[in-house]
Amino acid sequence: MNSEPLTQADPKVAGTGLPATVDRSGSDPAPLPGLHLPICATCGTQFQASDSFPGSCPICTDSRQYVGHGGQRWTTLAELRTTYRNILREQETNLWGMGIEPSFGIGQRALLVQTTKGNVLWDCISLLDDATVAAVKKLGGLAAIAISHPHYYSAMVEWSRAFGGAPIFLHADNRPFVVRPDRAIEFWEGEQFPVQPGLTLIRTGGHFEGFQVLHWADGAEGRGVLLSGDQPYVASDRQWVSFMYSYPNLIPLNAPAIQRILRSLEPYSYDRIYGAWWPSIVTADGKQAVARSAERYLQAIGPGLA
Repeated sequence: MNSEPLTQADPKVAGTGLPATVDRSGSDPAPLPGLHLPICATCGTQFQASDSFPGSCPICTDSRQYVGHGGQRWTTLAELRTTYRNILREQETNLWGMGIEPSFGIGQRALLVQTTKGNVLWDCISLLDDATVAAVKKLGGLAAIAISHPHYYSAMVEWSRAFGGAPIFLHADNRPFVVRPDRAIEFWEGEQFPVQPGLTLIRTGGHFEGFQVLHWADGAEGRGVLLSGDQPYVASDRQWVSFMYSYPNLIPLNAPAIQRILRSLEPYSYDRIYGAWWPSIVTADGKQAVARSAERYLQAIGPGLA
């Protein structure tokens, strides 16, 4: 697994391409427009400007998430930049992961797919700084952003604005969970949406009504890759996946929802699955793993919950 260097002079965080520290004296570019907007400390979602921090985060008060044990807490991008840094790792050819260190919010990492038609960022993270922008530009920048579901909306508008207003593709069914509206957000409807040639968004429903996955036809040396976010959820035994309405609150999905997910994925070939965290990878036989995992899941919930 390789890392992408910035410049030969930069001290590097071990195993990454980002500097251990960034010199912010004197010649810093102007701060990002949303540097002081409120960010929920539990889910990492950035909110729009207001006279004061919101009273609560509707993403966290929803039954699929939770308010932190210490109550509702807020931070800002300016504060995050003083404590956290992003790391960049190559996952496979033309696929890079980016995550926050130490872990923040839900702890997911984003994925950058490189294509000849422009790069696509899959899912998103809350931290964006000058070093990250420079590293992504070195990889070819961003042509588009697509996010599986509201738990990973994070600082999507900041990411879009840092890369020339790159469009953010979300399924229209998740529109009510957008807490920082922006003209870069493009809501699509239906069951499939082509982001780039060979990159297709698929609405599966389930965890959220507008939950979407990204199918990358050229991934895994042409055998196909599924970028799944939370669903199918790559299990600790990475030969299996699972499905839930709420992961932190342990609310299962019912049989019709599972069958709908299977139907939505059936037309697509994929050998590898990338979940939302660094270790969450089904390295081979991904489509078979989904099929056998769904069968096991349906047997476990039984007809009484179907």
